[in-house]
Amino acid sequence: MNKTDRMLAIILRLQRKGTQRAEDLAAAFETSVRTIYRDMQALCEAGVPVVGAPGQGYSLVEGYFLPPVSFTAEEAVTLLFGIEFVEQQFDEASRAQADAARAKLEAVLPERVRRESQKHRESMKLLAGLGNGAAGNGTAALALLRGAVLQERTVRFVYAAKDAALPGGERFTVREADPYGLVYVNGSWMLIAFCRLRREIRHFRLSRISELALLETTFVKPEEFDLRSYKPADDRHGEVRLLFRKELANRVREMNYYYIEETQNVEEGLLVKLKVRSPEEVLHWVLSWGAGVEVLEPESLRVRLQEEIRDMAKRY
Repeated sequence: MNKTDRMLAIILRLQRKGTQRAEDLAAAFETSVRTIYRDMQALCEAGVPVVGAPGQGYSLVEGYFLPPVSFTAEEAVTLLFGIEFVEQQFDEASRAQADAARAKLEAVLPERVRRESQKHRESMKLLAGLGNGAAGNGTAALALLRGAVLQERTVRFVYAAKDAALPGGERFTVREADPYGLVYVNGSWMLIAFCRLRREIRHFRLSRISELALLETTFVKPEEFDLRSYKPADDRHGEVRLLFRKELANRVREMNYYYIEETQNVEEGLLVKLKVRSPEEVLHWVLSWGAGVEVLEPESLRVRLQEEIRDMAKRY
C-alpha cells in the first residue's frame, strides 16, 4: 500500500472505529509506528482535523466526513449486499478489494444511517456459498480467466463435456479459446469464449475446466460482441416428458434444473417437459429420482433406462 492509499485508509478507519493508537494503526497497515507518526503529521498539514490525545491515540474532530456521500439505509444495504456477494463468490484479490470498498462505504455513512442499515442487514442473510467452480482451485481459475478477459489473451484447458454414451458420462477435449467474459448463472460461473476448436462462441462451465493455462497468444474481441446482451444459441430441439410423484413436485421445481421447460400439476403428479439436445443428456438425472419418476417420452429414453437398470441390478 502506497503512502496516499494508507493515509486515506487511516482517515476511513478513524471515521469508522473512532480513537486509534499509533501502535494499532501500524499493525493494521503493516508498517512502523514512526511511519504512522509521519502520516499523521502529513494529514494535519493537509488540513485533515486529526486530534492526538496522549495515552489514548488519534481521532478525527466530530462531524468530519470524507467524502460527503449521501445514502439512505436501503441504498447502503443494497451496496453492502453486493459487496458481500463479491466476497463470497470471487477470487482472493477481488475479495480484498470488496473488503476495502466495504470499509470506505461504512466510513462515510452518518451514524444514524449506519445503525439503521445494520438493523436491515441483521434481518437478512446472503448464503450464496461458493458456487460451482469458485471453490478451491476454482478461485485461481476465476482470477486467471478474469485477467485473460481484460488482457485479451487466449487460454488453453481440458474440458469435460457431458456424454452419457461414454463410460463415466463425460468426454474430455483440449480447447483453446479467446475469453470474452464471465457470467454467474444459477450458482455456477460460465466462461463465454470463442472456441478455436469449434470455430464459434461457446460457453464453458468453470467446474468442468481443468489444466487451465494462459497463453501468450492475443486476440481482438469483436466490436459487436456485448456480454450483457449475449444469449447463447439454444440448440436443444429434443423433448422429454416425465411424470413425477406428487410428493416430489416441490423438490423438482426448487431445483431449477436447466433442461426444464415446463411443469404442470396433473392428477397423477407433476408433468415435466424437458428441452434437450439428446435424451442421453438427462439419463443420469432421471435415474437419480429412482421410482419417483416415469419417462413418458421418448421411447428411446425408456429403453436406455431399462438397460441401465438391468446393468445396475447385475451389480447387486
